[in-house]
Amino acid sequence: MCVCQTMEVGKYGKNATRSGDRGVLLEPFIHQVGGHSSMMRYDDHTVCKPLITREQRFYESLPPEMKEFTPEYKGVVSVCFEGDSDGYINLVAYPYVENEALEQDDVPERDQPRRKHSRRSLHRSSSVTEHKEEKPGLASDNTESIQETKSPRVDLHIHSDVPFQMLDGNSGLSSEKISYNPWSLRCHKQQLSRMRSESKDRKLYKFLLLENVVHHFKLPCVLDLKMGTRQHGDDASEEKAARQMKKCEQSTSATLGVRVCGMQVYQLDTGHYLCRNKYYGRGLSIEGFRNALYQYLHNGIELRKDLFEPVLTKLRSLKAVLERQASYRFYSSSLLIIYDGKDSRAGMFVERRPEMRLKRVDSSLPESLQDGSSTEPGSSAQPKVDVRMIDFAHSTFKGFRDDPTVHDGPDMGYVFGLESLINIMEQMREENQ
Repeated sequence: MCVCQTMEVGKYGKNATRSGDRGVLLEPFIHQVGGHSSMMRYDDHTVCKPLITREQRFYESLPPEMKEFTPEYKGVVSVCFEGDSDGYINLVAYPYVENEALEQDDVPERDQPRRKHSRRSLHRSSSVTEHKEEKPGLASDNTESIQETKSPRVDLHIHSDVPFQMLDGNSGLSSEKISYNPWSLRCHKQQLSRMRSESKDRKLYKFLLLENVVHHFKLPCVLDLKMGTRQHGDDASEEKAARQMKKCEQSTSATLGVRVCGMQVYQLDTGHYLCRNKYYGRGLSIEGFRNALYQYLHNGIELRKDLFEPVLTKLRSLKAVLERQASYRFYSSSLLIIYDGKDSRAGMFVERRPEMRLKRVDSSLPESLQDGSSTEPGSSAQPKVDVRMIDFAHSTFKGFRDDPTVHDGPDMGYVFGLESLINIMEQMREENQ
């Protein structure tokens, strides 16, 4: 039983799910496409993730001109790891009380328990969380029993009107459609497994509250890019630094300063999201990266040429901002590019689908394609896009937390990645005019 269950939550975000009369029941964030920490939905506008002190302090110290390109930092909550009488596990958030909760980095890395792997098979609803390109040993991260590692609310509440499909190593579709990005469930299960293994020693955890940057998009298409030519922080062990350098050398991180970490893109012709994960991204050549970017900008019917200018404008603005941030390094951070799969011409494209030829609206379609809010074909309204930097657990700058290593000038590895991204998109725009 969690020691903070007697506390009252005085304020809830919009559409937060209460646990009894006290806490907010956290739910997996279904649009997480990359990363290893589980992102949880707190309410419609807010997500949360395990707190790492360096990342929290970095958010609190952000230069004003960078805030346009990062999620809004909303504070901290205490999170309890609770099991019910049926053996299900819930994460419940309560108001943060100083000195009661521990953050993820309170436990030294060498003391953190290793994940225990089970040979028991998964419930079929999560069978697509495995990617066929994963190396032996990686797959075992997902072989925990679903009954023991997720709340019933994953089945009852965590879903999208639009199904997801993970592309396998041969670029064919997986056999199943599911109602969440498969990577989000993978991360959620691993997070629960870590917390459960520590539950005898730790009753409370600190989680960061951050803006849900996809909230404004009806059908969020998300590209997660690992930025920069170096991924390890200044405090990394020699072993970890060597591992990270090898990953960079063997991927487009070395040649382009950027690699694909995950993506989901809505397909108008089939009505589902196509998903890719980080293992796919690690194996891409320069040409493969170009093809992945093309796929991200393609809705299954045509290339979204209307996205080039708004995305390029954001990327150029971000590049200019980062070039002014002397001594800053954003090691292992990611960049999210987001646009809405429901564009102004969605209604026109939906009508081309076979099931739509006889009638305008079908109840089996997502509500977001039935609401009648799309404009007429030919509308000149520029599509909404967003570009956000995330994941600052290994970031640093001069004077930050008394870091002993001080870097000169801007983060040129990150800037190089932005330049590569801009150049590829400009070439793609020219080729497809």
